[in-house]
Amino acid sequence: MWYLFKYCEFRRSHGVTRGTNMSSRRRTIATGSLLTASFSAVMIFSFSAGADDPGPMSDQGGKVVDEAPAGVKLTTSLPEKISVDNGSQETAITATVKNGGTKESGAIRLLVVGFDGLSVKSVKGCSQIAEKDLPEGSNSGFACAIDSLAAGKSKSYAVDATFDLKKEGKICLPVQDADGTKTFWQQGPVPFGANNPSPNAPATPLLLGTDNSPVTPGGDTPGDSSGDTSGDKSGDKSGGEELPRTGPADQVLPLGAAGAALISAGVAGLWWTQRRGVRSES
Repeated sequence: MWYLFKYCEFRRSHGVTRGTNMSSRRRTIATGSLLTASFSAVMIFSFSAGADDPGPMSDQGGKVVDEAPAGVKLTTSLPEKISVDNGSQETAITATVKNGGTKESGAIRLLVVGFDGLSVKSVKGCSQIAEKDLPEGSNSGFACAIDSLAAGKSKSYAVDATFDLKKEGKICLPVQDADGTKTFWQQGPVPFGANNPSPNAPATPLLLGTDNSPVTPGGDTPGDSSGDTSGDKSGDKSGGEELPRTGPADQVLPLGAAGAALISAGVAGLWWTQRRGVRSES
């Protein structure tokens, strides 16, 4: 998000005494500092609240299944990080399909399918898949019909979902021909998760490609009343190919507090400078 300030001008009045000019100059400097701090806070709040921006995207967990028509190269991508509201369990995900080839794709469809703790509630512009037609092991899904995707173009879909943080959750993005007989590309089922969950915070950030470590609201892993996390709680992952891990979840900076601190610093600077100006004039 970009902010454009066309004019930022401070005028100094003429024909006044030197002491008044000195005081005005100090107030101007202090006001400038306050504006700078306020602008920084606005930018911090804007970036922290930018839910419409999915951030960096990744095709992690994706692979070619059936050969696509000549000159067509279809892939998908998901956000590298999502945020789950700890109260409502709601989260927003962006699913993108791209044709990186040299020819139009023809009629295709993108499926958005949820597994385990991740349930897909809606996908804008897409139709819900009937329960009997869902892929095995999935709990929800939507089909997005695309008439044709031009070479080098992509199409993104806004996905509304819920994530039960007491469970692991996965999502799958197959790209098929119009009638679903061929799957040209499939990303997933790939997990979203956190190695260091924060159940008592307003929201929990989850990383793509990381198995979720479920916790109870008290902060203990399920079945562990002692809270001891020294052992391996991941369990046996045999029975399926384990997707690569992205590492520990990033620590989230309390950006709102930082913005408030900047504003407070600017106000304090303005008050201190005004007091100095009053003393100088006296």
